[in-house]
Amino acid sequence: MYSRKILPKKTLGQHFLKDADVARRIAATLSGYRGLPVLEVGAGTGVLTRFLLNEGHDLTVVEIDRESVDYLHKHFPPLSGRILAEDFLRLDLAALYPGKTCCLIGNYPYHISSQIFFKALDCREQVICCAGMVQKEVAERLAAGPGSRTYGIISALIQPWYEVEYLFTVGAEVFDPPPKVQSAVIRMTRNSRKALDCDEQLYRQVVKTSFNQRRKTLRNSLKPLLGKDFPEYALPVFDLRPEQLSVEQFMELTRLAERVGLPTGLRDKGNDT
Repeated sequence: MYSRKILPKKTLGQHFLKDADVARRIAATLSGYRGLPVLEVGAGTGVLTRFLLNEGHDLTVVEIDRESVDYLHKHFPPLSGRILAEDFLRLDLAALYPGKTCCLIGNYPYHISSQIFFKALDCREQVICCAGMVQKEVAERLAAGPGSRTYGIISALIQPWYEVEYLFTVGAEVFDPPPKVQSAVIRMTRNSRKALDCDEQLYRQVVKTSFNQRRKTLRNSLKPLLGKDFPEYALPVFDLRPEQLSVEQFMELTRLAERVGLPTGLRDKGNDT
């Protein structure tokens, strides 16, 4: 199943999965979504691809590595016309699946995994499930709840829209070459939320600004956004550190900022994810 004719490329962050049992378990995370289009991100040598096809999924794969694309064309004839030699981060999902919802899956390149999840977030009305393998540390941050040392920006931005499950841990030995970190398989399932109970852009700013200085209380960490003279700093919430706040509390904080208003020039800062 695994071919050593393709050497993993460090520049692309490639660590080829070579364990069929792990690939089978990853494919099974989408067993409840048969009939929906599935996009595999970074198919590599097709170890996961094979099991997704065996599961009967309506599968398309996207792969940026030309050598892997040629390999997939040769070894997976059923995917003829469904192998996209593109960068997933630049892919237009609305054009690929017009008017349809879809699922994402993959053994995601670790150096861009957070960007992949933020793209899923931006396309949340279309991406109803996102599953696959990532660095264990990223998986823990995605699934972490308030009070955890791994709870952070990506937790508070993803969790309003997706239920995140940490499914199982994977050792380095199932890859070629073995990464220097452990891996984990997660599944993000879109919830029923249609909108935040606050301004979404401002919510993102509040979350990011809070965690930029996560060891400080909110009274100090939010000064770059709210200004030094914000009139509600006396409220107890500002005695807390950002990892202590739930998603609902971050929304309450955002509504407070909306009501009071931000100092001129601060509203448009801090939009980078």
